[in-house]
Amino acid sequence: QVQLVESGGGLVQSGGSLRLSCAASGFTFATYGMGWFRQVPGNEREFVSGINWDSRLIDYADSVKGRFTISRDNYNDTVLLQMNNLKPEDTGLYYCAKHNRHFTSRVGDHYSNWGPGTQVTVSS
Repeated sequence: QVQLVESGGGLVQSGGSLRLSCAASGFTFATYGMGWFRQVPGNEREFVSGINWDSRLIDYADSVKGRFTISRDNYNDTVLLQMNNLKPEDTGLYYCAKHNRHFTSRVGDHYSNWGPGTQVTVSS
């Protein structure tokens, strides 16, 4: 059974940093692409960042490029999202997701499994 569990969210002031972690289990983690998405109540879920199976292909939403860094550890079945210089507009529920294939994409429907999410709140 696929399980994804996010951690590391919290309340931080504008300009601060957080590191999100996603612990994966129940599948061969090293062979799947992974992604991070976020959602604010009333808005659609939006792509934040994605990484393919061997970390050679990485993608970021324009709104986070240069501030967020995604990485993965295929030995410990973990994907990380380092978030620096956080802004109030980064506030939301952050989800870790497992892609259907070994690569990554910005389309949520291409991801088959999702974690429960971790809340990130950035105060101004």
